[in-house]
Amino acid sequence: MANFLNHQIMIATDKLSLGLLFPIEAFEGPVPRMDKHAQIALAQQAEALGFHTLWVRDVPLFDPNFRDVGQIYDPWVYLAHIASLTQHIKLGTASMVLPLRHPIHFAKAAASIDCLFPGRLHLGVASGDRAIEYPAFAKPYASRSVDFMRQMETLRKLWSEDFPHYDTSFGKMQGEADFIPKPLNKHIPLYVTGHAGGINLDWIATNGDGWIYYPREFTYTKNIIQNWKDALKKHNLPDKPYIQPLHIDLVEDPNAEPINIELGFRLGRNAFIDLLQTLKLIGVSHGIFIAKFCSRPLDEVLDEIGKEVIPYMND
Repeated sequence: MANFLNHQIMIATDKLSLGLLFPIEAFEGPVPRMDKHAQIALAQQAEALGFHTLWVRDVPLFDPNFRDVGQIYDPWVYLAHIASLTQHIKLGTASMVLPLRHPIHFAKAAASIDCLFPGRLHLGVASGDRAIEYPAFAKPYASRSVDFMRQMETLRKLWSEDFPHYDTSFGKMQGEADFIPKPLNKHIPLYVTGHAGGINLDWIATNGDGWIYYPREFTYTKNIIQNWKDALKKHNLPDKPYIQPLHIDLVEDPNAEPINIELGFRLGRNAFIDLLQTLKLIGVSHGIFIAKFCSRPLDEVLDEIGKEVIPYMND
Protein backbone atom coordinates (compact mmCIF):
# COMPACT_ATOMS: atom_id res chain seq x y z
CA MET A 1 0.00 0.00 0.00
CA ALA A 2 1.32 3.46 -0.82
CA ASN A 3 2.07 6.00 1.85
CA PHE A 4 -1.12 7.67 3.03
CA LEU A 5 -0.83 11.11 4.61
CA ASN A 6 -3.45 12.49 6.96
CA HIS A 7 -6.31 14.47 5.43
CA GLN A 8 -7.68 15.15 8.91
CA ILE A 9 -5.64 15.91 11.99
CA MET A 10 -7.88 14.50 14.71
CA ILE A 11 -5.23 14.12 17.43
CA ALA A 12 -2.49 16.73 17.79
CA THR A 13 0.98 15.31 18.33
CA ASP A 14 2.44 18.36 20.11
CA LYS A 15 0.14 18.07 23.14
CA LEU A 16 -1.64 15.44 25.22
CA SER A 17 -5.41 15.15 24.98
CA LEU A 18 -7.65 12.96 27.10
CA GLY A 19 -10.48 10.71 25.98
CA LEU A 20 -12.92 8.47 27.81
CA LEU A 21 -13.80 4.82 27.16
CA PHE A 22 -17.25 3.29 27.49
CA PRO A 23 -18.48 1.88 29.79
CA ILE A 24 -18.06 5.00 31.91
CA GLU A 25 -18.50 3.12 35.15
CA ALA A 26 -16.70 1.00 37.72
CA PHE A 27 -17.78 -2.63 37.79
CA GLU A 28 -16.71 -6.07 38.90
CA GLY A 29 -16.72 -9.05 36.60
CA PRO A 30 -16.93 -8.98 32.81
CA VAL A 31 -20.32 -7.34 32.21
CA PRO A 32 -21.03 -3.68 33.04
CA ARG A 33 -24.46 -2.33 33.88
CA MET A 34 -24.50 0.17 30.98
CA ASP A 35 -27.46 2.10 32.39
CA LYS A 36 -28.45 4.14 29.33
CA HIS A 37 -29.42 7.28 31.22
CA ALA A 38 -26.28 7.32 33.36
CA GLN A 39 -23.99 6.70 30.40
CA ILE A 40 -25.54 9.50 28.36
CA ALA A 41 -25.36 11.93 31.28
CA LEU A 42 -21.67 11.12 31.82
CA ALA A 43 -20.92 11.41 28.10
CA GLN A 44 -22.57 14.83 27.97
CA GLN A 45 -20.70 15.86 31.13
CA ALA A 46 -17.40 14.77 29.56
CA GLU A 47 -18.13 16.83 26.46
CA ALA A 48 -18.93 19.93 28.54
CA LEU A 49 -15.72 19.48 30.55
CA GLY A 50 -13.43 19.33 27.53
CA PHE A 51 -12.68 15.64 27.08
CA HIS A 52 -11.44 15.03 23.54
CA THR A 53 -13.05 11.74 22.42
CA LEU A 54 -15.62 9.18 23.54
CA TRP A 55 -14.35 5.71 22.65
CA VAL A 56 -16.21 2.42 22.15
CA ARG A 57 -14.92 -1.12 21.67
CA ASP A 58 -15.69 -3.98 19.31
CA VAL A 59 -16.27 -7.21 21.26
CA PRO A 60 -18.48 -9.51 19.15
CA LEU A 61 -18.75 -12.37 21.68
CA PHE A 62 -18.38 -12.91 25.41
CA ASP A 63 -15.29 -15.06 25.90
CA PRO A 64 -15.09 -16.27 29.55
CA ASN A 65 -11.29 -16.25 29.26
CA PHE A 66 -11.41 -12.46 28.97
CA ARG A 67 -12.76 -10.29 31.73
CA ASP A 68 -14.78 -7.71 29.87
CA VAL A 69 -17.23 -7.28 27.01
CA GLY A 70 -16.72 -3.58 26.32
CA GLN A 71 -19.86 -1.47 26.20
CA ILE A 72 -21.98 -4.58 25.30
CA TYR A 73 -23.84 -2.91 22.42
CA ASP A 74 -22.79 -2.98 18.78
CA PRO A 75 -20.17 -0.25 18.37
CA TRP A 76 -21.70 1.36 15.26
CA VAL A 77 -25.17 1.51 16.78
CA TYR A 78 -23.83 2.84 20.05
CA LEU A 79 -21.64 5.45 18.35
CA ALA A 80 -24.64 6.77 16.45
CA HIS A 81 -26.68 6.80 19.66
CA ILE A 82 -24.01 8.78 21.51
CA ALA A 83 -23.32 11.08 18.57
CA SER A 84 -26.98 12.10 18.33
CA LEU A 85 -27.05 13.05 22.02
CA THR A 86 -23.82 15.07 22.04
CA GLN A 87 -22.72 18.04 19.98
CA HIS A 88 -19.06 18.14 19.09
CA ILE A 89 -16.97 15.70 21.11
CA LYS A 90 -15.07 13.33 18.86
CA LEU A 91 -16.07 9.68 18.49
CA GLY A 92 -13.64 6.79 18.31
CA THR A 93 -13.28 3.02 18.30
CA ALA A 94 -10.57 1.33 20.36
CA SER A 95 -10.64 -0.87 18.50
CA MET A 96 -12.63 -2.46 15.64
CA VAL A 97 -11.66 -6.03 14.72
CA LEU A 98 -11.07 -5.72 10.97
CA PRO A 99 -10.63 -9.39 9.94
CA LEU A 100 -14.07 -10.28 11.32
CA ARG A 101 -15.99 -7.53 9.53
CA HIS A 102 -16.93 -7.36 5.87
CA PRO A 103 -15.13 -4.34 4.41
CA ILE A 104 -18.21 -2.98 2.61
CA HIS A 105 -20.32 -3.13 5.79
CA PHE A 106 -17.50 -1.58 7.82
CA ALA A 107 -16.80 1.14 5.26
CA LYS A 108 -20.49 2.02 4.90
CA ALA A 109 -21.11 2.25 8.65
CA ALA A 110 -18.04 4.41 9.22
CA ALA A 111 -18.72 6.67 6.23
CA SER A 112 -22.33 7.09 7.30
CA ILE A 113 -21.32 8.31 10.76
CA ASP A 114 -18.66 10.56 9.21
CA CYS A 115 -21.24 12.17 6.90
CA LEU A 116 -23.97 12.47 9.52
CA PHE A 117 -21.65 13.79 12.25
CA PRO A 118 -18.91 15.63 10.31
CA GLY A 119 -15.38 15.86 11.64
CA ARG A 120 -16.01 13.69 14.69
CA LEU A 121 -15.06 10.12 13.78
CA HIS A 122 -11.66 8.44 14.01
CA LEU A 123 -11.02 4.73 14.26
CA GLY A 124 -8.73 2.44 16.15
CA VAL A 125 -8.49 -0.87 14.30
CA ALA A 126 -7.15 -4.24 15.43
CA SER A 127 -6.70 -7.86 14.43
CA GLY A 128 -8.49 -9.10 17.54
CA ASP A 129 -6.96 -11.14 20.34
CA ARG A 130 -9.89 -13.43 21.17
CA ALA A 131 -9.23 -16.57 19.18
CA ILE A 132 -12.63 -18.04 20.11
CA GLU A 133 -14.35 -15.46 17.88
CA TYR A 134 -12.66 -16.54 14.65
CA PRO A 135 -14.37 -19.94 14.15
CA ALA A 136 -17.73 -18.27 14.79
CA PHE A 137 -17.07 -16.07 11.76
CA ALA A 138 -15.48 -18.89 9.72
CA LYS A 139 -12.22 -16.94 9.60
CA PRO A 140 -8.71 -18.32 10.20
CA TYR A 141 -7.06 -16.89 13.29
CA ALA A 142 -3.58 -17.74 11.98
CA SER A 143 -3.88 -15.34 9.03
CA ARG A 144 -5.37 -12.43 10.94
CA SER A 145 -2.42 -10.08 10.36
CA VAL A 146 -2.52 -10.58 6.58
CA ASP A 147 -6.30 -10.18 6.57
CA PHE A 148 -5.94 -7.04 8.68
CA MET A 149 -3.55 -5.44 6.19
CA ARG A 150 -5.79 -6.29 3.26
CA GLN A 151 -8.80 -4.89 5.07
CA MET A 152 -7.08 -1.56 5.66
CA GLU A 153 -6.15 -1.35 1.99
CA THR A 154 -9.70 -2.22 0.94
CA LEU A 155 -11.27 0.38 3.23
CA ARG A 156 -9.04 3.08 1.81
CA LYS A 157 -10.01 2.06 -1.74
CA LEU A 158 -13.73 2.06 -0.96
CA TRP A 159 -13.53 5.47 0.70
CA SER A 160 -11.28 7.24 -1.80
CA GLU A 161 -11.76 5.67 -5.25
CA ASP A 162 -14.66 5.81 -7.66
CA PHE A 163 -15.74 2.35 -8.83
CA PRO A 164 -12.94 0.64 -6.88
CA HIS A 165 -11.30 -2.72 -7.46
CA TYR A 166 -10.52 -5.21 -4.71
CA ASP A 167 -10.08 -8.94 -4.36
CA THR A 168 -9.99 -10.48 -0.85
CA SER A 169 -11.40 -13.43 1.06
CA PHE A 170 -14.60 -11.39 1.56
CA GLY A 171 -15.23 -11.04 -2.18
CA LYS A 172 -14.22 -8.91 -5.12
CA MET A 173 -15.19 -5.76 -6.98
CA GLN A 174 -13.93 -5.10 -10.50
CA GLY A 175 -15.08 -1.55 -11.02
CA GLU A 176 -18.61 -2.57 -11.99
CA ALA A 177 -20.19 -0.78 -9.00
CA ASP A 178 -19.35 2.14 -6.79
CA PHE A 179 -19.31 2.42 -3.03
CA ILE A 180 -21.43 5.11 -1.36
CA PRO A 181 -21.42 7.22 0.69
CA LYS A 182 -17.83 8.36 0.58
CA PRO A 183 -16.52 9.99 3.77
CA LEU A 184 -16.54 13.77 3.53
CA ASN A 185 -12.76 13.89 2.99
CA LYS A 186 -12.64 10.45 1.32
CA HIS A 187 -10.63 9.37 4.35
CA ILE A 188 -11.22 8.48 7.99
CA PRO A 189 -8.15 8.20 10.28
CA LEU A 190 -7.19 4.61 11.11
CA TYR A 191 -4.97 3.93 14.14
CA VAL A 192 -3.39 0.48 14.27
CA THR A 193 -3.62 -1.25 17.67
CA GLY A 194 -0.54 -3.08 18.90
CA HIS A 195 1.11 -5.17 16.19
CA ALA A 196 -2.17 -6.57 14.83
CA GLY A 197 -1.10 -10.20 15.06
CA GLY A 198 2.57 -9.63 14.22
CA ILE A 199 2.83 -6.72 11.77
CA ASN A 200 6.14 -4.85 11.87
CA LEU A 201 6.40 -1.23 12.89
CA ASP A 202 7.55 -0.05 9.47
CA TRP A 203 4.24 -1.16 7.95
CA ILE A 204 2.26 0.40 10.80
CA ALA A 205 4.11 3.71 10.47
CA THR A 206 3.65 3.77 6.70
CA ASN A 207 0.02 2.71 6.55
CA GLY A 208 -1.55 3.84 9.82
CA ASP A 209 -2.62 7.34 10.80
CA GLY A 210 -1.39 6.66 14.34
CA TRP A 211 -0.57 3.86 16.75
CA ILE A 212 -2.47 2.63 19.81
CA TYR A 213 -0.29 0.72 22.25
CA TYR A 214 -0.78 -0.76 25.69
CA PRO A 215 0.02 0.74 29.10
CA ARG A 216 3.54 -0.12 30.23
CA GLU A 217 6.02 1.30 32.74
CA PHE A 218 7.52 4.63 31.69
CA THR A 219 10.95 3.45 30.51
CA TYR A 220 9.41 0.80 28.28
CA THR A 221 6.85 3.27 26.92
CA LYS A 222 9.58 5.82 26.20
CA ASN A 223 11.53 3.24 24.21
CA ILE A 224 8.44 2.13 22.29
CA ILE A 225 7.60 5.72 21.37
CA GLN A 226 11.16 6.33 20.23
CA ASN A 227 10.90 3.27 17.99
CA TRP A 228 7.65 4.71 16.60
CA LYS A 229 9.25 8.08 15.88
CA ASP A 230 12.28 6.40 14.31
CA ALA A 231 10.03 4.38 11.99
CA LEU A 232 8.19 7.54 10.90
CA LYS A 233 11.47 9.36 10.29
CA LYS A 234 12.89 6.39 8.37
CA HIS A 235 10.06 6.66 5.87
CA ASN A 236 10.08 10.48 5.74
CA LEU A 237 6.63 10.64 7.30
CA PRO A 238 5.14 13.42 9.44
CA ASP A 239 4.66 12.91 13.14
CA LYS A 240 1.62 10.74 13.90
CA PRO A 241 -0.16 10.27 17.24
CA TYR A 242 0.77 7.67 19.83
CA ILE A 243 -2.29 6.66 21.88
CA GLN A 244 -2.55 4.60 25.06
CA PRO A 245 -5.20 3.62 27.61
CA LEU A 246 -5.05 4.92 31.20
CA HIS A 247 -6.53 2.76 33.97
CA ILE A 248 -6.90 5.27 36.79
CA ASP A 249 -8.62 5.29 40.17
CA LEU A 250 -8.61 8.99 41.10
CA VAL A 251 -9.01 9.19 44.88
CA GLU A 252 -10.41 12.10 46.87
CA ASP A 253 -7.11 13.19 48.48
CA PRO A 254 -5.41 15.37 45.83
CA ASN A 255 -1.98 14.64 47.34
CA ALA A 256 -2.30 10.84 47.45
CA GLU A 257 0.79 9.12 46.09
CA PRO A 258 0.46 6.60 43.24
CA ILE A 259 -0.22 2.96 44.08
CA ASN A 260 -0.02 0.34 41.36
CA ILE A 261 -3.28 -1.33 40.35
CA GLU A 262 -3.97 -3.64 37.44
CA LEU A 263 -2.72 -1.88 34.29
CA GLY A 264 -2.61 1.49 36.03
CA PHE A 265 -2.59 3.55 39.20
CA ARG A 266 -4.66 4.61 42.18
CA LEU A 267 -3.59 8.19 42.91
CA GLY A 268 -4.56 11.73 43.76
CA ARG A 269 -5.07 14.64 41.39
CA ASN A 270 -1.59 16.11 41.70
CA ALA A 271 0.10 12.79 40.97
CA PHE A 272 -2.25 12.31 38.03
CA ILE A 273 -1.18 15.66 36.62
CA ASP A 274 2.47 14.66 37.07
CA LEU A 275 1.78 11.34 35.33
CA LEU A 276 0.15 13.05 32.36
CA GLN A 277 2.97 15.57 32.08
CA THR A 278 5.47 12.70 32.05
CA LEU A 279 3.52 10.90 29.32
CA LYS A 280 3.37 14.09 27.29
CA LEU A 281 7.11 14.60 27.69
CA ILE A 282 7.93 11.12 26.37
CA GLY A 283 5.60 11.54 23.40
CA VAL A 284 2.10 10.23 24.22
CA SER A 285 -0.42 12.22 22.17
CA HIS A 286 -3.70 10.94 23.61
CA GLY A 287 -4.70 9.03 26.73
CA ILE A 288 -7.92 7.01 26.95
CA PHE A 289 -9.23 7.14 30.52
CA ILE A 290 -10.75 3.83 31.66
CA ALA A 291 -13.03 3.97 34.68
CA LYS A 292 -13.36 0.25 35.52
CA PHE A 293 -11.39 0.49 38.78
CA CYS A 294 -12.73 3.84 40.02
CA SER A 295 -13.73 3.88 43.68
CA ARG A 296 -15.62 7.21 43.59
CA PRO A 297 -18.80 8.30 41.79
CA LEU A 298 -17.91 8.89 38.15
CA ASP A 299 -19.60 12.28 37.92
CA GLU A 300 -17.29 13.50 40.71
CA VAL A 301 -14.22 12.00 39.03
CA LEU A 302 -15.03 13.52 35.64
CA ASP A 303 -15.75 16.90 37.22
CA GLU A 304 -12.39 16.91 39.00
CA ILE A 305 -10.49 15.85 35.88
CA GLY A 306 -12.29 18.39 33.72
CA LYS A 307 -11.83 21.32 36.08
CA GLU A 308 -8.51 20.53 37.77
CA VAL A 309 -6.54 18.30 35.37
CA ILE A 310 -7.43 19.06 31.75
CA PRO A 311 -6.53 22.78 32.11
CA TYR A 312 -2.96 21.79 33.01
CA MET A 313 -2.78 19.69 29.85
CA ASN A 314 -3.66 22.68 27.69
CA ASP A 315 -0.86 24.91 29.00
